[in-house]
Amino acid sequence: MSDHHPLTDLLETLTQRNFTKVGLREPTLPHYAAGVLQDFIHVDRLYKIRNTRGERIEDVGEMLLESDLRHRASSLERERSVRKHIGDFTLFFTGMFPESIRTRRTWWRLDRWLDWIETGKESYRIVGAFDMGPYAEEAALYRRLADSFDFMVVGLNFVRDDLRRLHDRRYEISREILED
Repeated sequence: MSDHHPLTDLLETLTQRNFTKVGLREPTLPHYAAGVLQDFIHVDRLYKIRNTRGERIEDVGEMLLESDLRHRASSLERERSVRKHIGDFTLFFTGMFPESIRTRRTWWRLDRWLDWIETGKESYRIVGAFDMGPYAEEAALYRRLADSFDFMVVGLNFVRDDLRRLHDRRYEISREILED
């Protein structure tokens, strides 16, 4: 999507407003979160991590194994990219669909034992530790994402509520009246 797509503008506006509401005034954080929301509209991007057999991984615990050099990751680049995805994935679900995390916790899934917020923070911290070479400039952003994760989740909860209200016809009528 282009930077000036109406959905991009809506997500930027909602994240900026709601992140400010929870005390996050740094513009890079809502911009980053809006990008995650926009990116994950496409299910293939939400579940882009694949195992060696090419099967998509939906379990955060499995993603952690995939990111670990001692288990499945073939390189530091793979570790970093999977950890970035885990941070984005957990931010997305805890912020926008926290109720779905409970329904995902079946007996056979590894992620039933995980604290998704702590896992997201840890993943962003690891990505932030890649602070040399091509990643040096963006490392600080990921450290800020880790430090602000809890507030970002609350901000995204408010974004979710705003999006629900936008789909409520009574809210649309009220908005139309107020705009006239």
